[in-house]
Amino acid sequence: MIEESRHISVVIERPAADVYAFAREPENLVSWAAGLATGVRRDGDDLLTDSPMGEVRVRFAPDNPFGVLDHDVTLPDGTVVNNPLRVLTHPDGAEVLFTVRRLGASDADFDRDCAMVLADLERLRGLLA
Repeated sequence: MIEESRHISVVIERPAADVYAFAREPENLVSWAAGLATGVRRDGDDLLTDSPMGEVRVRFAPDNPFGVLDHDVTLPDGTVVNNPLRVLTHPDGAEVLFTVRRLGASDADFDRDCAMVLADLERLRGLLA
């Protein structure tokens, strides 16, 4: 069975470099990534966050000039979920693109996850407007 992915994106009327810099700052996660973080602590190269699922470990791709904010999230049960997240140059500024993977979720859970990601990206847009 091939797992479905859905690409969720928003356009932000700011330069892609500005959006990338803001989004990759761990201290800013709590203001826009409600699905991930309600508190952030550093642990070496990783972040420990208090999420709706319990404490999770997050490791972002290294700082780069390509807008790649991919990150692995290690859930409390040890499952590692890779989350592709990109900040792309767009004619109107930047497009932030997050790929949500079904990973065996029911239709309702997958739709809920996609809606939560969209809400997070809308919050990010609101902060940078």
